[in-house]
Amino acid sequence: MGKPAVTITLSEAEHRELESLARARKTGQAMARRARIVLAAAAGLENKTIGAEVGADANTVSKWRRRFAEHRLDGLLDEPRPGTPRTIGDDAIADTIRLTLETTPPGATHWSLRSMARAVGYAPSTIHRLWRAFGLQPHRSETFKLSNDPLFVEKVRDIVGLYLSPPERALVLCVDEKSQIQALDRTQPLLPMRPGQAERRTHDYTRHGTTSLFAALDIATGTVIGRCYPKHRSTEFRKFLDQVEKAVPPDLDVHLVMDNYATHKTKPIRDWLLKRPRWHVHFTPTGASWINQVERFFALITDKQIRRGIHRSTQALERDIRAFIEVHNANPRPFRWTKSADDILAAIHRFCQRTQQIGGTTESGH
Repeated sequence: MGKPAVTITLSEAEHRELESLARARKTGQAMARRARIVLAAAAGLENKTIGAEVGADANTVSKWRRRFAEHRLDGLLDEPRPGTPRTIGDDAIADTIRLTLETTPPGATHWSLRSMARAVGYAPSTIHRLWRAFGLQPHRSETFKLSNDPLFVEKVRDIVGLYLSPPERALVLCVDEKSQIQALDRTQPLLPMRPGQAERRTHDYTRHGTTSLFAALDIATGTVIGRCYPKHRSTEFRKFLDQVEKAVPPDLDVHLVMDNYATHKTKPIRDWLLKRPRWHVHFTPTGASWINQVERFFALITDKQIRRGIHRSTQALERDIRAFIEVHNANPRPFRWTKSADDILAAIHRFCQRTQQIGGTTESGH
């Protein structure tokens, strides 16, 4: 009969952590499989059954079941493997990481593998391993912007509330314009993709005018109402609102989510909205365009059509934009908003705290 399998009983915290490890995209396949083994063991399955489900033999299942029973979550980590002893001590590693984080090389804004290797006297491959172990990528830089809107919290709660719990008998439309879209033609013919070779195009181009796309995204269905105009003034915006009004059912309220662009707040637009009591406007916080879902559609059309398109006139550009919207609306899929207002505000609060700590450290260092 053999030895009976070790019984696994999980706490709520352990169960949540194992579920996260089993489905997280960044989890290694080996760790994800070990997490699934323990979850299946906790559910009372036998080792052979577990092995068949996760694609492992019974000995492997037994090993990780036993390791978890003895060491809990730490038992799922790989044991140190024998190899050549380290030639760099902990102090030297700490000094290298400190230099990476707190200094810059002479005459440059950030360290490279070779410049850091010269500075500390190690091989570039050693620096690469250290940076990878500590998750450091000095060559990369990302942007951020925090809204300074005094009503930021109220606006976030208002708009996210519309997304997660839209009013009954109402449409929620995210509206904005993508202005100054250039009709670009390359200076030489495009070289199409071939086996082993990506598509190639010249880095320079010829401009053939611009157009502006006004779009309204229905968050419930994912459909888009879009119109192109030569300019993006309040006159064009009012014409676009007329088009939207014709397209939406007359018996529904309309909730507009849009940013604080001056075109949206002119007197003609205010008068247009005042004459239509079923229209309700929700302005996004300043500097927070990410909360307007139509921006996701703009990113989609830019990636799928505009960026790599060849257009020898604004008419050709507008024709391709209309074609993209028609194809999109033939099989629309709404963008899923998953974060609550509390989640968003808590994340921003944590970011601000980290920023203040870094700022305080920098100031004290100077």
